[in-house]
Amino acid sequence: MERQAWVSMIQEATEARDFRELRSLRERAHEMFLRHLPTNPPFEWNGEVNRFHDLVIGRTIAMTECMVCEERNEQVPIPYAFLLFGSGGRMEQTLWSDQDSGLVYEDAPDEELRLRAELFFETLAGRVSANLELVGYPLCSGGVLCTNEKWRRPLSSYMQMVNGWLQNPDWENVRYLLIVADLRCIHGERYLADRLMGNLLSYVQKHPAMYGHMQQNTLHHKVSIGIFGQLIKERYGEDAGGVDVKYGAYIPIVNGVRLLALEAGIRATSTEGRIRSLMVGGHVPEDIGHDWLDALSIALRLRSTTPFQIEDGQYTSRGMLTPELLTRSRTSELKMCLRIAGELQKFVKKSVTTEIENSKRSGESE
Repeated sequence: MERQAWVSMIQEATEARDFRELRSLRERAHEMFLRHLPTNPPFEWNGEVNRFHDLVIGRTIAMTECMVCEERNEQVPIPYAFLLFGSGGRMEQTLWSDQDSGLVYEDAPDEELRLRAELFFETLAGRVSANLELVGYPLCSGGVLCTNEKWRRPLSSYMQMVNGWLQNPDWENVRYLLIVADLRCIHGERYLADRLMGNLLSYVQKHPAMYGHMQQNTLHHKVSIGIFGQLIKERYGEDAGGVDVKYGAYIPIVNGVRLLALEAGIRATSTEGRIRSLMVGGHVPEDIGHDWLDALSIALRLRSTTPFQIEDGQYTSRGMLTPELLTRSRTSELKMCLRIAGELQKFVKKSVTTEIENSKRSGESE
């Protein structure tokens, strides 16, 4: 993107005084980013898009916080962190990503402050979520939202909830744990997010059997390529003939790299950052790591190439690469991406199996 245009957007987002301004800015930025998608390097383009999202979301939270404080005639009662999960936590949002959010706050030293904080953050969360909708971010259909009490609570309660999932790692609880593994603080006190992440990393490294439970969820989504190297396409409905880029290419890469990062104790949340940290730490050979980066760059670009629509004022996309977009060159690079993603899944399975076996042997020797 042109330097001057980027500086101008930063200034507009920083100086915005109402949510209509942010929505207008987002729409103009959306068009500009799409124009540059075919020519900008994928990681560079993705980085600019997500820095923009951070600006808009962060400004929305800050403006809402000021409004709530003014209306209630009080200051924020206790330190808190506003969290992003999913693609927001990984800094891999598309132009049409939805809200995946949470809120964690310090434990209050007394009952009066606890009740005041609980009411304040319930109000703040509701207003932030509504204002993000105004700006164009639809609600998470799975309910991973700061308005949901599961994802908005004091730090000790968050820790207790996460530890409960760790100690009872059924399918649903592991799904929640993998959501938490992508958390990132977008506004507020980062140390609260760091303590949550540190708690999760510490537990799984002390209990390697967790990797086996996590592996089942991690490898659930298979890559969209057949045994003879052909693309697996949708057979029925409005997406017939298309390929699911999100769940058939991007998510398998994200999931596999996340599990390897957890195994290595890596705190980075972006998939690119995790791969580079895995290489630097010697957890994966550099040639393999660079293959993963190539596959990820293709998946990120193709995911943002999929058609989108505006429904009830919200940007949405089904993440499908339609038949008319499957040109010869695009099909070729998609196949390469899927082949590498399949190899990544095999690498993950072997790595987790080895880790669990080594842990068992170590336990027996003690």
